[in-house]
Amino acid sequence: MRGAGGSREERRGRVFGARALVLIAYALPALPLAALALPLYVIVPTFYSEAVGLPVAAVGTVLLAIRLLDAATDPMFGWLADRWRGRGGRRRGFFLSSLPLTAGSAFMLFWPSGEASLGYLAFWAALVSIGFTWTSLPYTAWGAELSGDYSERTRISALREGATLIGILLATSLPFSIGLTGGEGVRGLQAMAILVAILLPITGLAAVILVPEPKNHSSRELGILEGAVFMAANRPFLRLIAAFLLNGFANAIPATLFLYFVSDRLEASDGRGPLLLAYFACAVLGVPLAVRAANRFGKHRAWCGAMLATCPIFALSGFLGPGDVIAFGVICMLTGLLLGFDLALPPSIQADVIDHDTARSGAQRSGLYFAAWSLATKLSLAAAVGLVFPLLALTGFDPQAGPSATNSSEGLAMLYAWLPIVPKLAAIRMMWRFPIDRLAQRELLRRIGRATDK
Repeated sequence: MRGAGGSREERRGRVFGARALVLIAYALPALPLAALALPLYVIVPTFYSEAVGLPVAAVGTVLLAIRLLDAATDPMFGWLADRWRGRGGRRRGFFLSSLPLTAGSAFMLFWPSGEASLGYLAFWAALVSIGFTWTSLPYTAWGAELSGDYSERTRISALREGATLIGILLATSLPFSIGLTGGEGVRGLQAMAILVAILLPITGLAAVILVPEPKNHSSRELGILEGAVFMAANRPFLRLIAAFLLNGFANAIPATLFLYFVSDRLEASDGRGPLLLAYFACAVLGVPLAVRAANRFGKHRAWCGAMLATCPIFALSGFLGPGDVIAFGVICMLTGLLLGFDLALPPSIQADVIDHDTARSGAQRSGLYFAAWSLATKLSLAAAVGLVFPLLALTGFDPQAGPSATNSSEGLAMLYAWLPIVPKLAAIRMMWRFPIDRLAQRELLRRIGRATDK
């Protein structure tokens, strides 16, 4: 029998549709944020050295200093994100207040005048770095707190990371398809300036309007030292972040060596762009697979299964040689699908370990926890670069010699294909018996609810 609001199925459909709209609105700002982050360290150095004419070494030094600044601002903005008491709420308000700086500085950095100096690069790149951290930390903390449901947290993370991957695809293809440094009209980096300057404020404002401010489940506030003690005692968090760091390090090794591997091992320089696009496009398709696997097997087991499957698939690339582009393309697509698990599942598990801290400490500090998460990501990338290039030099590989002049690509192949397996297996061992599953997380929510109701 139909009520005034329609049948039960119709009402349920409307509720589901409204909730889906909210989650999509939350995920959309991730697209321009990803399109902003990748060019800063991948495209900006080439543009400012080739198109603007700044010395390569000086550009590299400036961007290295910006990386150090970026790492230093993470804990500061994480702490501020949890302490914000301004208009709009501590997640939405703090996020919204960052958008003018982030979008405006990105536009200035990506669209310089022809006479831009090294000081211009340093100033605007520093503001982009500060703005990106200011925007992204309350944004990810907001997503972690939108739902307490074990499975819906994975859907929220998956939608955000799917939008991130689409942004990476745009940032990978748009500048080069238009042309980075030559020709008349709008160049590739300038197109990215327009994209970020328009999309970030629009999607950010839509999220603030459509997505609710999550409830603050804190029953008290902690000082910095007391909060650090609770974080250090959060064993599930330490276990997760160690596994995340190891797996991030494993993923960063082939990412660092990808261009060399395709150019010098496979002797297929022209295939670098299409292979990268195939990899990230398949990662987009892998995100919904990760959601389904997590619902069936649990988040940590689904993530472990994906990491375990990656190892033998990726190891095959060590046996490839000149001309094996099709075989490597298949490997890129398969590992791209599994990358979707790496992106969607760990942040959802991170939301669960924050519950563990909230239940014990009485303070919900998602901003600070995601600041530590961000630092782990940057550390894994830095560790990969710091280890891989010295090892590559020890093998005798010389990227300047070209594929026809060097016979040392065996060492390159071993580092690219087999070195990542060791940290991945270590990460699997850490996570296989992870203590927070669906039932444990439900109990944590009950404990938090009892504490906040007092």
